[in-house]
Amino acid sequence: MSGVFVKNMSFKVGQTLTITGVAKPDATNFAVNVGHGEDNVVLHLNPRFDAHGDQRTVVCNSYQGGNWCEELREGNFPFQQGEEFKIMVTFTSQEFQVTLPDGFVIQFPNRSGDEKFQYMNFDGEMRVHSIEIK
Repeated sequence: MSGVFVKNMSFKVGQTLTITGVAKPDATNFAVNVGHGEDNVVLHLNPRFDAHGDQRTVVCNSYQGGNWCEELREGNFPFQQGEEFKIMVTFTSQEFQVTLPDGFVIQFPNRSGDEKFQYMNFDGEMRVHSIEIK
């Protein structure tokens, strides 16, 4: 993985992670990863403008034990190339509630059942403007 890494932070059950950024004007896709490290990602959020055989699709997944798990695909796609976006991720013990820029909520299971994560990675064709955990 490349991009921006945030390590040794604390994202716990009951908190909300808010990310604002902008997709590059010619973006094909970008990703937000949350977990324990690059080999243990519990939430992989991947808006795809036109990448990996998908167009205008948001894909969520987990990466554990060296393997990708089952993908969750969402056709609601409120992202625009070259425009700012805000994503909010609320963390419960059972799931991640991912609020997209248009207010649509994706419910993605907390497959590991862990209650705290210390790693984030922002990858792909986007620029991060701010990260906030409350």
